[in-house]
Amino acid sequence: MNNREKMARGARTIVQTCAQVKPGDLVVILTESGMVSIANSVASEVQKVDAEPVIISILPRDSDGQEPPNIVANAILNSNVFISAVKTSITHTNAVKNAVENGTRGILLTQFTEQLLIGGGIEADFKQIAPICKKYARLLEVGNNVHLTTRKGTDLTFSAEGRRGNALYGIVEPGQFSTIPTIEANCSPVEGSANGVIVADASIPYIGIGLLKEPVTCVVKNGMIDSIDGGYQAKMLSENLESKEDPFVYNIAEMGIGLNPKCSFKGIMLEDEGVLGSVHIGIGTNITLGGTVTASLHYDLIMRRGTIEIDGQVILKDGILMN
Repeated sequence: MNNREKMARGARTIVQTCAQVKPGDLVVILTESGMVSIANSVASEVQKVDAEPVIISILPRDSDGQEPPNIVANAILNSNVFISAVKTSITHTNAVKNAVENGTRGILLTQFTEQLLIGGGIEADFKQIAPICKKYARLLEVGNNVHLTTRKGTDLTFSAEGRRGNALYGIVEPGQFSTIPTIEANCSPVEGSANGVIVADASIPYIGIGLLKEPVTCVVKNGMIDSIDGGYQAKMLSENLESKEDPFVYNIAEMGIGLNPKCSFKGIMLEDEGVLGSVHIGIGTNITLGGTVTASLHYDLIMRRGTIEIDGQVILKDGILMN
C-alpha cells in the first residue's frame, strides 16, 4: 500500500467513522497552504459516500483562536459537516461555537500532517473508547473541587462547580465538534478559581515550542498565570503571551485528560493532547468549553502522568485511569 492509499484510509476514518458523513450532506472543508493534500484526501472520501465537498482555502490566522473571515464562518454555519484542516487553530472561536449550536457536525484537524493521516492516533478504535471518554467527562461534570498534581511539581486546584464535562472522542452527532486524533475528556475551571503551580514537562505545541527540553513552570493566582519560569522555551511562551497585550491570555481555561492509547508525543497539538494518561491545562479562550472568556488565543500546556482528585476521589493516578 502506497502513501496515497494509506492517507485515503485515514481520511475514510475521518469521513465515515468520525464525521459520520451521509449521502447528500454538504461538507465544508477548510484548509490553508501546506494542508491541501489533507483537504483533497478528505474531499475524495466525502465524494465516495455521495456527499458534496466544498473546499475553502483561507490565509493562516495570525494566532491560534483568531476568528476566520465572516464568509467562512457563514459557510460552516450553514453546512451539515465542517472539517477544518488548518495549521493555526480555529477551534476556540465564535465561528465554531455558533456553527455547532446551529446543528452542524465539526471535525478539527489542526496541524495535521500526511503522516498523522497514515498512522498514530488516527488508528485508534474511536467507537470502543467513546464510553470511557464519556465516563470521564461525566466525572468532571458532576465534580466540584479538582486537584491536579504530577511528580514533576504540578499542584493546581480549581472549582468545576456548574461546569459541563466535554467528551471529545472523535465521533460527532449534530450539534457536536471533536478534535482528531486526540481523544480527551475536559472541563473549563470556573473563572478566578484556579490556584497553584503548573509544571508542563511534555509539550507546548504552539509558536514553535513543541516538545519540551526542560519544564516550564507557571504560578497561578486567582485563575490567571502570574509568572512563567524555565529555560528558553518558557521565555518563548512568556514573550508571546506578553506580545498579545490581552490580559485574558493568562486565563486558566481548561483541564483535559488524554485518552488515546495510539497517540504519542510528537510536538503536534492534537497528537500530544491525546496521549493516554497525559493532562493538559489550556489557557486563554474557553467559550467553546463552557466558560465565558474570549481571549486572543488558546494554548495548551501538556504534562505527563497526571494525578487528578475530584471531591476526594482519585480518578487518575500517575497517568493510570482509576475508574
